[in-house]
Order: sequence, then structure tokens, then C-alpha cells
Amino acid sequence: NILLSYDFDPASQGELLPMAQAFTRHCSIKGHKQYYMSLWPLGSPMVDLSIDTIESEYPDMVYGEDYMKFDYKAGGEAVIRMITQDLRGMFPLDSRGVPLDQIPMTKNIKNIQDMDLIINVSAGDPGTKQWVQFAATPFGLTTISGCTGVQAPQMYPYIPEQLAGMLGAIKAAAEYEAAIDAVYPSINDNPKAQEAKRRMGPQLVAHSLMIGLIVLGNLIFFVSRKRGQA
Repeated sequence: NILLSYDFDPASQGELLPMAQAFTRHCSIKGHKQYYMSLWPLGSPMVDLSIDTIESEYPDMVYGEDYMKFDYKAGGEAVIRMITQDLRGMFPLDSRGVPLDQIPMTKNIKNIQDMDLIINVSAGDPGTKQWVQFAATPFGLTTISGCTGVQAPQMYPYIPEQLAGMLGAIKAAAEYEAAIDAVYPSINDNPKAQEAKRRMGPQLVAHSLMIGLIVLGNLIFFVSRKRGQA
């Protein structure tokens, strides 16, 4: 049982969606039960993209038996506090309006303490910090995070106790894709599963340009100083 919380919106989609999709494909090919949710109102459409990936690439998986989605609920950390004790108190229905007792993969789930792993893809607050504070730490729930580059330094102190692992920005997403590709040929042969690696090309060009401009600026400064103009 794996709970995946997508706590990001389209503004961070370029950086975080590839790792979210990699999590989905990895969980799907291993046959894990996937429970999707979001603490962000615009995170729900991001979840839908992963649902679309399951439906198109893993047609043998059945909604309600292998994967399902909880609808967005406002409250941030209050939502986490509630579902660690009483899942139905916060989500009596799934996103399709079906009672949890009628869904095979949720009828025996009391709260998220029944989850074997929490995967949080986070762009800020509420996000990984809140999952660590109100789920991983008090209940010992194994939690991993995928986050933006600017957020990653804040998460490092939580490793390895509160966080079992972390993907930081598109670079880590590309490394994760490569690790999955090495084990699962079907994912390696899927061009849609290589998005993070593809995006490393433009990032390399941008970083190289920045380095080049820094070097050029320093050269101009030292030449000007040598000529007495600086």
C-alpha cells in the first residue's frame, strides 16, 4: 500500500511532474496498490496525469483494485492529522463519489498507518515538512520525498531518520529514471518515461551559458583592471 501525495501545482510541473510520473511507473510495474491525494487544490490535476499514465500504459490495472484517488480537501496539515487517525473522517468518498467501503482497496483501510510507504512530491507548504512532522515522525511511517531544488536543502536534515530518501529537482528525477531504466526494459523502451533525462539537455546548455558568462565577465574585469580602467 503506497500513498502518493502530489503537493505541487502547474508552476512546478516542469521540475516535479517527471519524478511523479517515474514514481507512478515504478509502483505500477511492481504491482503496488496506489492511493493518490493532494494537499494543494491545483495538485489534483497533477494526480490526474498520473492516473492517465496508469490507464494508458498499464491497462491491466483496475481502478479501485490497484489504484484510486482521494479528492482534494482544504486544511493542509489538518488533513494529515486527521487521516493518520481516521481516513473516512476526512475522505468518506473517493474522487468519483464512491464510498470507501465499496472500493476493494480501501474497505479494510482504517487510516494511513496502514500504508507501507508515503511518497510526497512537494513544491512547498503544505508538503514534505508537514508529512515529516505529522506522519513520519510521530507514527514512524516510512516516507520519501521528491521536491524542488530550492526546497531540497531544507529536507537534507531529515535524512535518513524521518525521510528514507529524497529526489531533489530535475537532476535527481533524471537519475531516478536512469535507475529504473536499468532494471525494467519496458520502461527504458518507453519514450514518455524519459522526460526528466530529456530535460537535462536544456539545463546543461543553460548552466554552460551561465558559467561561460561568469568566466567572460571575470576576464573583462581583469583585463580592464590591468589597463587601469577598473
